[in-house]
Amino acid sequence: MEKVFFAVDLGATSGRTILATLSENGLELGEVNRFSNHLLQVGKNFYWDIYELYRNILEGLKIVSGKGIRLTSIGIDTWGCDFVCVGKDGKFLRLPSAYRDPWTDGAPEKFFERMPLSEVYGKTGIQVMNFNSIFQMDTMRRHADGAFEAADKFLFMPDALGYMLTGEMVCEYSIASTGQIVNPGTRKLEPSILKAVGLTEANFGRFVYPGEEIGCLRLEVQKLTGLGPVPVIAVAGHDTASAVAAVPAEDEHFAYLSSGTWSLMGIESPEPIINPDTQQLNFTNEGGVEGTTRFLKNITGMWLLERCRQVWKAEGQEYSYARIEEEAQKAKDFPSTVNPDDPRLANPENMVETIRSLAAEQGQPVPQTDGEMISCIYHSLVAKYVEVIDILRRFAPFDIRKLHVIGGGSANATLSQWTADALGMPVVCGPTEATAVGNVMVQARTAGIVKNLWEMREIIAKAFAVKTYLPGK
Repeated sequence: MEKVFFAVDLGATSGRTILATLSENGLELGEVNRFSNHLLQVGKNFYWDIYELYRNILEGLKIVSGKGIRLTSIGIDTWGCDFVCVGKDGKFLRLPSAYRDPWTDGAPEKFFERMPLSEVYGKTGIQVMNFNSIFQMDTMRRHADGAFEAADKFLFMPDALGYMLTGEMVCEYSIASTGQIVNPGTRKLEPSILKAVGLTEANFGRFVYPGEEIGCLRLEVQKLTGLGPVPVIAVAGHDTASAVAAVPAEDEHFAYLSSGTWSLMGIESPEPIINPDTQQLNFTNEGGVEGTTRFLKNITGMWLLERCRQVWKAEGQEYSYARIEEEAQKAKDFPSTVNPDDPRLANPENMVETIRSLAAEQGQPVPQTDGEMISCIYHSLVAKYVEVIDILRRFAPFDIRKLHVIGGGSANATLSQWTADALGMPVVCGPTEATAVGNVMVQARTAGIVKNLWEMREIIAKAFAVKTYLPGK
């Protein structure tokens, strides 16, 4: 029987809604609408316009309704860590802060003065990044933030949008795990971590796992869109969790690279991997589908290139992705690399000049042409991938025989080939829309069309063509 699903996939720079049809003929995807997601700067702070995101979701639903399409369900995934403060009256207290807001600089160190890092990592297994939800919350607490003090509930971004659609508040496992507030052993909120910022489990919505129903579209949304009481499913709300669920792997012997604004590289483990070594290496254990743990490292990804493109555009130079690859190939032997995770690359005013200054600081040749800059970025990412894969091999309970690259970066032929050459193993690229695909397949599992994660992957492998890059080719 044919089923039609609606996936909302929101990234840090853009969002899209996808219509997916699953039948005996396989899985077909079609984009409904695409829109920008801009950081809003107000004074020194940065926010997300959740109301504009919601408006675009409604527009997508209206388009579907206008075509007379009957939806089976709706699912939403977003980036991690950020959240909305909700008052006792159920209203949002202000726009959600963005993870790139500099106000959390130094926040982990202040938190660790009250709860040691070893205790925090031991209970959560999450790598320390200054924008983790717990550090955002502690920053709000220390500054006597009005929204924090008045908040009755905290909703992560996909859960907040789900609440706007249904009126039901939930706290989905995979997205909550990114905030360093979930114990990966119990797969529940960790009370001691919440207590450190004056919160309890009651300050969050009903705890749910990927595949559970949130509720149906509220009457007001039904009227606005022309749809009926369509169920909204709590898919793997963290976009990377949805993307990893869409890896078209044949067996467990793989590492993955979700390549987009961020590069998230890791393995899918049946259990969390938490010990002093993984703490020192700052690896993370995030929630996945069907009780799996995503043991991974967050690496700054195409953010470096996108910010350079902004600089070049301001200078009157537009670069298509095809031309970017051409320029990279011309300068493939340019030798310089930088650490893509250097804090100075997080949100600089001018990415080009910042990368140049880092190269000069290290005594390396400074990229002069745009092609040299692109080559420097690509080689820097590849060097980091090699470093992370070597570490993953130390902890993986299986041999890593190939790297699956998913997300938008999987279409980058140059970077993929350079990665295969450096790793000395096959790099399998695709699907590019992995996040939306994983979102849809969790909905399909809820609808009873597929039984488990490996059946999902089998359908995905048949539905989407992948390209394999071999070392030395």
